[in-house]
Amino acid sequence: MRRTLVTGAATASLVVLLLGLKPHGSATAGTQAPISSDQGAAAPAAAPSAGATASGATPSGAASASTGQAASGTRTVTGNAVDTRFGPVQVRITLTGGKLTKVDVLQYPSESGRDREINAYALPQLNQEAIAAGGANIDAVSGATYTSDGYTRSLQSALDQAGQSGTG
Repeated sequence: MRRTLVTGAATASLVVLLLGLKPHGSATAGTQAPISSDQGAAAPAAAPSAGATASGATPSGAASASTGQAASGTRTVTGNAVDTRFGPVQVRITLTGGKLTKVDVLQYPSESGRDREINAYALPQLNQEAIAAGGANIDAVSGATYTSDGYTRSLQSALDQAGQSGTG
């Protein structure tokens, strides 16, 4: 009798725990703020609000180019959304005179607190490295391997669409 009670209580506890877990998905992908290489600097006038092109607004493989500053040779291209184990990663780049000058991360894994913690640390580092390298030939951030891979693949797709080599 005692064994039955213990087993029943353990089973009930397990069911409660399992029902409390949220399934992994991209439900919050449309509500996250982009992470920019500007690091808090004022956005240029030609850069639209992040909601204009963020989170799947452009189909995979499509480029969105900004021609608002064509006279100065500035254009913006959105890379492909790259699916990773923990969620999609997508970047938007700004090129000035053919040089990579800004990277905005439009989509990134943010479902769990751990995802947000990792990406708050890793994405600014990846942005800084990409700007310094002038392309996608950058090192992965330790502890954010999947995000780093998705980032470099999306960055390279944006550079390809812009006609850049990406090797800096």
